[in-house]
Amino acid sequence: MSIASINLKGIVAALVVLVMFSTSSGAQQADSRNEADLLQQLAEATPEQAINLDRQLQALWSQSGSASADFLLERGREALDDGDIEKAIEHLTALTDHAPDFAEGWHIRASAFFGMDRYGMAAADLEHALTLNPNHYEAIYGLGLIFEIIGQPEQAYKAYSRALAIHPHHEEVTNAMNRLKPQVEGKAL
Repeated sequence: MSIASINLKGIVAALVVLVMFSTSSGAQQADSRNEADLLQQLAEATPEQAINLDRQLQALWSQSGSASADFLLERGREALDDGDIEKAIEHLTALTDHAPDFAEGWHIRASAFFGMDRYGMAAADLEHALTLNPNHYEAIYGLGLIFEIIGQPEQAYKAYSRALAIHPHHEEVTNAMNRLKPQVEGKAL
């Protein structure tokens, strides 16, 4: 191999990195605009439209921008689907360590902790996810479930109300609010 070919490979590699960085930066800006647009459309959608918008948001929130982080998320979800919660937590902990700014990693790990009845750990992960993505209505719904389980219906109702303000046609949230309404009706929220 000649010095010229090694130098050319180095230049090509540097250009690839530069293009990836500029594409990634532009993609992040486009993603945030896309997320804001999708959330606005979701707030105004019919129930039928909301299904597709929810899918789009879930897909967007599942993109970390890192192939290895996406792989760990996929492995964690697969382990959860297979009922192997301990393996899911291993993958998802590796994910949150590798990509601490990726809200979906924290959200899915919270689901795994919830499945093991570790509500404190689940709540901590959900709060972290919401710090990174305050519009993550699934994480808000998860907090509501935890509040409901630990006997704080008013806090659960507040969480569900917040989730419903973002996703007005979320069926599980609507059902939870209807379930709690008799308990909190007449009480100050």
